[in-house]
Amino acid sequence: MGLYRDEAVVLRTQKLGEADRIITLLTRSSGRVRAVAKGVRRTTSRFGSRLEPFTHVDLQIAEGRSLDVVTQAVTLDPFAARMGVDYERYTAGTVMLETAERLVVEDKEPALQQFLLLVGALRAICDAGRSPAAVLDSFLLRSLSVAGYAPSFDACARCGLVGPHRAFSPAAGGMLCATCRVPGTASPAPETVILLGALLAGDWPVVDAAEPRHRKEAGSLVAAYLQWHLERGLRSLQHLPR
Repeated sequence: MGLYRDEAVVLRTQKLGEADRIITLLTRSSGRVRAVAKGVRRTTSRFGSRLEPFTHVDLQIAEGRSLDVVTQAVTLDPFAARMGVDYERYTAGTVMLETAERLVVEDKEPALQQFLLLVGALRAICDAGRSPAAVLDSFLLRSLSVAGYAPSFDACARCGLVGPHRAFSPAAGGMLCATCRVPGTASPAPETVILLGALLAGDWPVVDAAEPRHRKEAGSLVAAYLQWHLERGLRSLQHLPR
């Protein structure tokens, strides 16, 4: 079997047999990878807690016929330990992991930008101490943009007319002008639209200065936009405190 090394974030684990697990990874070079960690559920396992969701690891992996096999694992950032001590942080993180897995559609297809976004978001929550909800909303908008679903907040998503506009439609791709507006659109506050643009751009001074009611409204619109473009709802979203 061929061996390769890669840097990864653990997205999900599943039990396999009596002592093994299937580990779903988002890697720097190879995109989404599913690999078996043999004996990881035994107390004597050499992997310990290095292959738990959220953990940022350096791996050696053996190529297999159906599933690869993890042969070595070294922890780079133990995000799992810090994510689990705070409910808001943990629930925001689980939405990030599920979103990353869903947006990287094909196994073994490089997804470097998605990997860097996920690692950066986990660091922002754990190390920079930023609001988990704000980091999550920024991550979701930017991750969707990388996947080809970039929302428009400055100009009309249909005709391109420069705003500001008052109507928001997930199906249309963002804000709509008065001419393009369709039934059922939301009418967010102007401050919320500015906040959405700041979340997409990573403009943290604007995000940090936003009022709670505008953050809450922005979070609802981001969730609606995400679920529209994923076509199926995320299970982790129902546990998110909004």
